[in-house]
Amino acid sequence: MEARDILIRPIVTEKSTDLMAENKYTFEVDLRANKTQIKAAVEEIFNVEVEKVNTSRVRGKLRRMGRHEGYTSDWKKAVVTLKPGHSIEVFAGF
Repeated sequence: MEARDILIRPIVTEKSTDLMAENKYTFEVDLRANKTQIKAAVEEIFNVEVEKVNTSRVRGKLRRMGRHEGYTSDWKKAVVTLKPGHSIEVFAGF
């Protein structure tokens, strides 16, 4: 799996923006990717050193459009902690 296939997109929410002050960055990643692959992908794409990776699997929610209903897709979230002195410039490299 290529590095750009592992990292799908950055998550930019109020909570993830607050985490950037603690040198933590949040990404949506491939469901099959493990922590080691995520670490390698972030280090390759952004040229930084990763200290820690936390992952969580987000289950799809039930959504309705009129009388039709279905579920949104499941996805995986990764919170990547960088080593001191490293940072990602507001996801400019993505």
